[in-house]
Amino acid sequence: MPAEAEALPGESGLAAFNAMSDMEAATALRDCCTSTRWIDVVATGRPYRERDDLFATSDRAVDLLGREDLDEALAGHPRIGDRPASGTWSASEQRGMASASTDVQERIVAGNRAYEEMFGHVYLVCASGKSAEELLSILTSRLGNDPETERVVVMDELAKINRIRLANLLDQLDQLDDRQG
Repeated sequence: MPAEAEALPGESGLAAFNAMSDMEAATALRDCCTSTRWIDVVATGRPYRERDDLFATSDRAVDLLGREDLDEALAGHPRIGDRPASGTWSASEQRGMASASTDVQERIVAGNRAYEEMFGHVYLVCASGKSAEELLSILTSRLGNDPETERVVVMDELAKINRIRLANLLDQLDQLDDRQG
């Protein structure tokens, strides 16, 4: 009898995601992105053959977001520098802020205010792996964008964040499967 093939990392997580009910999938996806339209597109795209198919659908779903959809997605993101609830992906993503000097923290708070006044929404950046100083530099440079350019940048950042969060979701489901198997 041939030995069972070992599942590649994330395959059992993807299988578990594909097997979820629509409601379970929507709930899991809401932790990744709070846009109802994004959730609907990604959930109805199941089943996915591989992770990259899921990520590609996520990217397409971000591209489909209208202004209200984007506002809904942005409402699910805390300001850079605010303390996200512990245990959330935002808390992990903003880890670089933990060691920020008081000066950098204050400059980010002021930059957030200026950004929100200029663009009407929270400054969104894929903060994973970035230091507070890098986040401040990015914020400062983006204050020079016109609204249309900034919308393109925000959509790109949202797509990056969603990919990271989807990968985290699949990894969590994969670990659950390992514990149950």
